[in-house]
Amino acid sequence: MEFRTDPAVATLDMSESNEGRDGKSLEGDDYESLPPTASLATHMTAGAVAGILEHTVMYPVDSVKTRMQSLQPDPKAQYRSVYEALCRIVRTEGLLRPLRGLNITMMGAGPAHALYFACYERVKRALSDVIQNGGNSHIANGVAGSLATVLHDAVMNPAEVVKQRMQMYNSPYRGLLDCVRTVRRTEGLAAFYRSYSTQLTMNIPFQAVHFITYELMQEQLNPHRQYHPASHILSGAAAGAVSAAVTTPLDVCKTLLNTQENVALSSVHISGHLSGMVNAFRTVYRLGGLPAFFKGVQARVIYQMPSTAIAWSVYEFFKYFLTKQQLQREPGTTAGPS
Repeated sequence: MEFRTDPAVATLDMSESNEGRDGKSLEGDDYESLPPTASLATHMTAGAVAGILEHTVMYPVDSVKTRMQSLQPDPKAQYRSVYEALCRIVRTEGLLRPLRGLNITMMGAGPAHALYFACYERVKRALSDVIQNGGNSHIANGVAGSLATVLHDAVMNPAEVVKQRMQMYNSPYRGLLDCVRTVRRTEGLAAFYRSYSTQLTMNIPFQAVHFITYELMQEQLNPHRQYHPASHILSGAAAGAVSAAVTTPLDVCKTLLNTQENVALSSVHISGHLSGMVNAFRTVYRLGGLPAFFKGVQARVIYQMPSTAIAWSVYEFFKYFLTKQQLQREPGTTAGPS
């Protein structure tokens, strides 16, 4: 087996005589037929690595997005742009301040994305076999992405709560453990899932649009479904931008439920803790009208475009690489010169 690096394209190069165990040739345009030969561990490993990189590389922008979605921010935390916000945060609060909460994000992103991509691949293939006889199906892509989101958010939601509380301006928590203990003591364990329904309401359409856009772009840029880094990056960026923009109103509501902004809630005479998607929508509208639902949209799109591009390109690479290694170890598969 040979790893070929033509311009921006790499394929599993195997001759007709070097067939897999099922007797089929594994030429370039059969790249999409490779995942079934990969184990569940392959998809989970690739997904975990992709998820961690997706959340860490653009994390400072995510911190800015959380602050820009504040409905009644402190005058010292009002920003005109992402760049201006990052510069001011670093200048006034320290170089590492935009990275606050990164540790809990990494702890949640690994297992969450492992489940996410493994579920997506398996459900997509099963539904595509039924709907399109193994061909690409937009319905299968959307349903698979939605089901994968349910698993992903079940793991990631508590991490999101802690992360966003630590990202806010003048966050009262000394660190990760202090935040977890304080929230548990003062609000109970339910606080870590207070925004779960809203998160799902946001992420299910987000991921449905995301996967459908990604697969549509792949049909245009990479019709033979080879390992093609440039197409994965462009498709991922487009998918991230479109899905982020259309779901921003739900993200604003999720941020309010996660952070429980005291100043904002007190201004509309809400005592205790805000819960429920309907209450969140009503509160956001009372505080800022329709424009409030698009607070932080610029930062959200800027964050999602490279993050999603990174996630897909890393995931496709690891899926390709790990599948290649697995095929080399299988009996009956002859590896060419490396």
